[in-house]
Amino acid sequence: MAELSCHASMMTTSKDAPPREDLAKGLWRQNPVLVHLLGLCPTLAVTNSVANSVVMGVATFFVLVGSSFLVSTVRRWIPNEIRIASYILIIATFVTVAEFGLQALVPDIYKALGPFVALIVVNCIILGRQEAFAGRNPVGRSVLDAVGMGAGFMLALLIMGSVREVLGSGTFLSVSLFGPRYEPWVIFVLPPGGFFTLAFVLLAVAWHKQRQTARARARATDEAVLVERVA
Repeated sequence: MAELSCHASMMTTSKDAPPREDLAKGLWRQNPVLVHLLGLCPTLAVTNSVANSVVMGVATFFVLVGSSFLVSTVRRWIPNEIRIASYILIIATFVTVAEFGLQALVPDIYKALGPFVALIVVNCIILGRQEAFAGRNPVGRSVLDAVGMGAGFMLALLIMGSVREVLGSGTFLSVSLFGPRYEPWVIFVLPPGGFFTLAFVLLAVAWHKQRQTARARARATDEAVLVERVA
């Protein structure tokens, strides 16, 4: 619970932030997986194919948006002493709806995902957003925040699933990309492949952010030199 509170405080947005910031921050600047390293259990476990990644991402998106809407709607009537228990009950309700929907629409993928659909209820991204944002902000902002965070989670899963399926199976959405002569890197569809892929993705994100920081510093230095010359 202490870890959850820590992450919740890190992911809280200022009340003065514009609505578009609530929507955009989860995609990149505060991406729950690529920045805060939350929700790693499903990220590592179910991303051995693009189809699994998409379905898990959609299910989590549905639960996050639905629970954020309901928590923000009823937050004034939830006593502070039972708020966490109430949030979990609301989340579990939407997880049950998601389970029934997946069983009806994509039963094969639902079986492949195994217990990880039910474990959405304990995904720290979802409970963290209820505690840090939906339980403290109006419905509109809470839904925008949930959409942004859910889309960011889906993006991270899609990146992971694409890399692992293409390298590990030579396919994308079960469509062959390289022909019968391609020798798949089977390790990428096995559990260790999830750790390798996540490490490479995080390394690429860190490298990109480092380049952005270096460019910003270079621009600031150039502007300072120009101001000194003009003065």
